[in-house]
Amino acid sequence: MFEKLEEVERRYETLNHLLSQPEVITKQDELQKVAREYSELGKVVDLYRRLKRLDTEIGESRHLLDTEEDEEMKRLAKEELDRLLADKERVEGNLKVALLPKDPNDEKNIILEIRAGTGGDEAGLFAGDLFRMYAKHAEKKGWRMEVLSRHYTGVGGFKEVIALVEGKGVYSRLKFESGVHRVQRVPVTESQGRIHTSTVTVAILPEAEEVDVQIDPNDIRVDIFRSSGPGGQSVNTTDSAVRITHVPTGMVVSCQDEKSQYKNKAKALKILRARLMDKAQQEKKLEISEKRRLQVGTGDRSERIRTHNFPQGRVTDHRIGLTLYRLEGVLEGDLDEVLGALTTYYQTEALKGN
Repeated sequence: MFEKLEEVERRYETLNHLLSQPEVITKQDELQKVAREYSELGKVVDLYRRLKRLDTEIGESRHLLDTEEDEEMKRLAKEELDRLLADKERVEGNLKVALLPKDPNDEKNIILEIRAGTGGDEAGLFAGDLFRMYAKHAEKKGWRMEVLSRHYTGVGGFKEVIALVEGKGVYSRLKFESGVHRVQRVPVTESQGRIHTSTVTVAILPEAEEVDVQIDPNDIRVDIFRSSGPGGQSVNTTDSAVRITHVPTGMVVSCQDEKSQYKNKAKALKILRARLMDKAQQEKKLEISEKRRLQVGTGDRSERIRTHNFPQGRVTDHRIGLTLYRLEGVLEGDLDEVLGALTTYYQTEALKGN
């Protein structure tokens, strides 16, 4: 590990020298790339230098412990040594995590897709609950959320809602939310007070820019139609809704929220690019079985990952065995404990594989 850290420190100093001579880097995108790498390496170098200082201090404390004759001084030296050793263990752990291979999508924005599964109207209502939960979490984090597409049920829920979430590290924070979320509660329409179980599927896709995914215009079919709202009533008097079919894969994306045909098409293409990039990345992961073994769950859209039990006020994440009895807070967007536990679990599993 130390050879790698020395190499990282040398690279950090090289980048620092480059940034101190901006005239050497003529292209703005190259300058941004160098600055980004410098910032990322800086976290590792700071920890490494802290570790080297700790080793020096530990050596001094051990020397004092071996040579000091005064018992009180020896006791203080022993306490200091114990503290330094604990610090060293913590810093070494942080360094190992910092040296893990970075997910290239971690800093990307996301396309959030929520779809009602089994359970009829109740599933649609819970899809709405989850959408509001992520919206409140995004607000707490200072992220920006924009709805790209939504299809309502007749009782105020969602058959499907798709949104763009923009902010620092959004994908790294929410990437483990993909999967089936289950809800257990008494529906408002249930006269006998029986608990029903419904499901909602969540997909977290890294946003794909045009440079990430090139779509051949000959590979898509664009259909224009009139928008409709809840209950089927017409929303716009013009044919502005857009349906894009990607012929090679059969993927279909519809957008009708905007009054402008151009804006609906732009949103549909944004969703399509994200789905195509996700498909390519999932196929690549399937080819690398060892890498898949290190993932939290499989990320499969059909995998049940979490249960929200209303009668017990309980949230359980089945992948890591975490149960919290504060469902109300979670649905208000307080997801830090769940998301933090998932990130820690993933990092621990990845370290086992190194």
